[in-house]
Amino acid sequence: MNAQAIAGKSADSGVAVQVVAQTGSTNADLLAQLPLAGNRLLIAERQSAGRGRAGRSWLSGEDSLTFSLAWKFPLPLHALSGLPLAVGVALAETLDQLGVRVQLKWPNDVLKDGAKLAGILVETQAAPDGVWAVIGIGMNLIMPDALEQRIGRPAAGAPWLARMDRDTLMAQLLNHLAASLRHFEQAGFAAFCARWNRLHAFQGSEVAIIDRGVTLEQGVAAGVDDCGVLLLDTAAGRVPVMAGDVSLRAVAP
Repeated sequence: MNAQAIAGKSADSGVAVQVVAQTGSTNADLLAQLPLAGNRLLIAERQSAGRGRAGRSWLSGEDSLTFSLAWKFPLPLHALSGLPLAVGVALAETLDQLGVRVQLKWPNDVLKDGAKLAGILVETQAAPDGVWAVIGIGMNLIMPDALEQRIGRPAAGAPWLARMDRDTLMAQLLNHLAASLRHFEQAGFAAFCARWNRLHAFQGSEVAIIDRGVTLEQGVAAGVDDCGVLLLDTAAGRVPVMAGDVSLRAVAP
């Protein structure tokens, strides 16, 4: 990929673009560079030590997109509640415009045909006048059988996107992400809540909330609230679930 070409196609984003051939983790690299002079997108053509939530590894092949966006919010940390979900909405809407229909899984996965297509990891660092958010995204374009076996669970690809010019694809993703982050800065997750719920893969389905193999709650997924908190309708009533390190799983009928 070509940083200058991507920057030229996304000039309105106001984001500096950097491309490296290989690195361990784009999130770790940007966090180590903070504070920056301005918002920056770092793309790795190969990433060897990608990270997911709760310290998990993110495995990616050659035909994938791995990038992180460092974005300065002039807001207190608590105002970033729901940010990973808002990023999910931005990704899903961009992919839909590109002809790839996806759904969202709380709190940070993008699904295609029920399998994971992309993951989001947001890490923050305090600044004197706000918060830096480093938003890491890994997206499969082609999913080889061997990589899916290493991952150990179903994973999706988007071959249609793999045929696109990569610089154009990255620029379109960056443009929509930047516009969405500016909107989030002004209106918070409340501006994204209804859109997220429309994209929710498990809306109205029986699900379990699991922490390290232990089921904490089970009920019918009723969407998220204006702060990005998942709502479950259980036998004891409606229960809010904070993200933390818990995982959501569908319950077999």
